[in-house]
Amino acid sequence: MSSLIECVPNFSEGRRPEVLEEIVRAVSQIEGVTLLDHSRDETHNRSVVTFAGAAASVVKAATAAVGRALELIDMEQHEGAHPRIGAVDVMPFVPLGGTRLEECVDLARRFGEQIAQRFELPVYLYGDAALRPERRRLADVRRGQYEGLRDDIGKDPDRAPDFGPLRLHPRGGAIAVGARKPLIAFNVNLATDDLALAKRIAHAVRESSGGLPGIQAMGVLLDNPGQPRMAQVSMNLVDWERTGIPRVVREIRRMALENGTDVDHCELIGLAPTGALLEVAADTLGLRGFSPDQALELRLARDR
Repeated sequence: MSSLIECVPNFSEGRRPEVLEEIVRAVSQIEGVTLLDHSRDETHNRSVVTFAGAAASVVKAATAAVGRALELIDMEQHEGAHPRIGAVDVMPFVPLGGTRLEECVDLARRFGEQIAQRFELPVYLYGDAALRPERRRLADVRRGQYEGLRDDIGKDPDRAPDFGPLRLHPRGGAIAVGARKPLIAFNVNLATDDLALAKRIAHAVRESSGGLPGIQAMGVLLDNPGQPRMAQVSMNLVDWERTGIPRVVREIRRMALENGTDVDHCELIGLAPTGALLEVAADTLGLRGFSPDQALELRLARDR
């Protein structure tokens, strides 16, 4: 049986829906790939596309997405709240089902080398696919963002890509390609526009500053036309089995209440593992001894 792999590329464009539509179309035309989800965010100026399939089909779809994005996105014109280094900012490969993480590591490295050659695009390997320990964390790869990398590449040996030229692509910048376990992209929007508070909360909950295990977080301000200004704690839950959605929301709400405000609402970006969502349901209802087998469809699927 072919390995089943999920790919979740993030694109530095969230304000032009027609660009996302073109990228989605490029992915959807590849036989053997299932398009699972796509979304865009105007404040972050970023879009996320999720698709899955056998390794060979996923590589074809990922390559098509990179090619279309390089045609449609100009990083010299890009501004947004989210850190980024390129038009296709990050391209993670994620194992599904019985696929081993090692298979995604091998795939990410081969894919990175191929697109570097095909598009003359600098490629940085991160996560479990990293060839250098200091590049395991995506935040370290994106240090200085597009503008900083533009100044350093070709001058600082520590910023040399793993594959590709010692210069940025003229429109597309660079790309981070990696392999990782499933993560949850999750935002908590506060009932205030106090950006400083969102940043303090993000600092308190993220693992790198001594917060919750497996949490990456930053504070941003949502300031979209026609919508109320709102401070946001934007997060990746990179190990939801250690720190799940209920725990992180409780902690953020506690800190918000201590500062005279509350959580307005939360956002799930893209997809999340079933187990993580069942944990939310069990926590919300206060269920004791809850088992995933009590979810009807999961119980039926187990016996098929």
